Amino acid sequence: MSDTVNYDEASIQVLEGLEPVRMRPGMYIGSTGSRGLNHLVYEIVDNSVDEHLAGNCSEIKVTLNRDGSATVEDNGRGIPVGMHEKGVSAERVVLTTLHAGGKFDDTVYKTSGGLHGVGSSVVNALSEWLDITICREGLINHDRYERGKPTVELINGLLPCIGTTRKTGTKISFKPDPEIFDTVRFKAEEIKSRLHETAYLNPELTIKFRDDRGDESEEEIFNEPDGIKGFVRDMNKSRDVITPVIYFNGESENVQIECAFQYINEFHEEVLGFCNNIFNSEGGSHLTGFKSTFTTVMNSYARQLGILKEKDANFNGTDIRNGMTGVISIKHPDPRFEGQTKTKLDNQDAARAVGKVTGDEIQLYFDRNLDVLKSILECADKAAKIRKSEEKAKTNLITKQKYSFDSNGKLANCVSRDASKCEIFIVEGDSAGGSAKTARNRMYQAILPIRGKILNVEKASIDKVLANAEIKTMINAFGCGFSEGYGQDFDISKLRYDKIIIMADADVDGAHIATLLLTLFYRFMPELIYEGHVYIAMPPLYKAQPSKGKEEYLYDDRALEEYRKKHKGSFTLQRYKGLGEMDAQQLWETTLDPDRRLLKQVNIDDARMASSVTELLMGNDVPPRKEFIYSHALDAELDI
Repeated sequence: MSDTVNYDEASIQVLEGLEPVRMRPGMYIGSTGSRGLNHLVYEIVDNSVDEHLAGNCSEIKVTLNRDGSATVEDNGRGIPVGMHEKGVSAERVVLTTLHAGGKFDDTVYKTSGGLHGVGSSVVNALSEWLDITICREGLINHDRYERGKPTVELINGLLPCIGTTRKTGTKISFKPDPEIFDTVRFKAEEIKSRLHETAYLNPELTIKFRDDRGDESEEEIFNEPDGIKGFVRDMNKSRDVITPVIYFNGESENVQIECAFQYINEFHEEVLGFCNNIFNSEGGSHLTGFKSTFTTVMNSYARQLGILKEKDANFNGTDIRNGMTGVISIKHPDPRFEGQTKTKLDNQDAARAVGKVTGDEIQLYFDRNLDVLKSILECADKAAKIRKSEEKAKTNLITKQKYSFDSNGKLANCVSRDASKCEIFIVEGDSAGGSAKTARNRMYQAILPIRGKILNVEKASIDKVLANAEIKTMINAFGCGFSEGYGQDFDISKLRYDKIIIMADADVDGAHIATLLLTLFYRFMPELIYEGHVYIAMPPLYKAQPSKGKEEYLYDDRALEEYRKKHKGSFTLQRYKGLGEMDAQQLWETTLDPDRRLLKQVNIDDARMASSVTELLMGNDVPPRKEFIYSHALDAELDI
């Protein structure tokens, strides 16, 4: 028997203070990439928004500073600085202790997005330094930290006072720690989109954004007095709308509900859910309550108006919501989220409350706006007819054979039936597909070659999408259906592979193919992305073969520069123009081997931005796309 590491009392570690955050940052902010980096800003902003919800803050300033730090300043009450029962200033407790804050006391914050008491302390733990100034009760107090540890000496347990003021509020500046994050440059566009979203959800709040990192400072002010009505209007600004924006609000079971929706002349739905200003990317009980009640009420109207006859089956939810763009925003005193990143709401009382308010308010609206009601029911009737025609032909469109080759014989499936271990590679071209089939681990890796560029689903009707051979092959292979209401409703639990890996050439055409595939997944199978199943393979650009020593694969130009700096001898350099140039062994070593490959996981942080960018870049409207290309030309990385 081999030697084992000694496991005894000394092996049991207790991580004190903020140590757990620095050791496992992904547990608290999702990742250490740009997504997690921006999340630091959101955590501090969300605390200021909670002050606004409590009626004590009207303005938030967010600045990206030239030195790489960020500053968030509000005019709220200011974090308490008095003596806490722990024997130090309350501010010191908030910033150095996990699960500490005012959000646990519902007399201080009736509703709040920061429920776990970890936001500010996590930002502090993951920052190279954090500087805080608090204006409260006529005094200005100051504190500073380096990697979560305080550097300012307390005076009798309290923060030093550095001046007097008539203002109130909190100003926090922090610089992300390069020891923690893969990148420490904030993405301004994503932060602006999130701030704009926050302004829509809080119509009486003004958010001022400033970016001082460029040659010239960029400033933008977000204030949306129309609230979520303006949010929906903005989402549909370049679309052919069928109805006006329909809005209602109400309260039930101590839950405040706001809803706005509008119908457009397109066959997909986009309904976003928010709880206490936090976007719930995976939806949750508030969306379930709205959708089920809306479906019931609309079917009742359809029968009253004779659109559905006695012998007709009810419209399903997808029929009724086809073409709907909407925002459901609730304020809940005690929400339950799944995880710190709060992607899904779990409160059943939220479903009941939203259902009751929706049932009451939409009937009041439609009783007074019969023309709008008829327009929506006509959309539902049209969607139902398309669905029924597809159901009749579903044996041709979506087969039910499991774990087999598709009708074109292109899918080389894996042996294992354990979905948690299996992965499927969508490979560009028959040549690369052949090499991949030879190189793969047949037990767990399936290969699906596709021929060239698939259909752009953003421009196509649903019948063309379902008739496309490449798309049908993917639906067959994944095994979890397609969208909802077209013969085989999407069910993520039936997915046959834990990882769906897009494997395309590292050139412009390969990027286009990957973009087309991502558009398909986002529009018709979004749960694949939201639940972390979609990846992009990162094949190398170069292979460096030194005259002496081991060959090395280089994945980008930066890696090539580093190799040239550290390698003193001569070497030959092979540039890979496509996956088809690699033999099976090279493809295994660089792209297929789980121990050596590089994969990018596809995530969606901002649903509104994701939808608008997808529509902008992949839709029919050309002038906005040209404008986007012109304005972002200097950001492009060209392979010429």
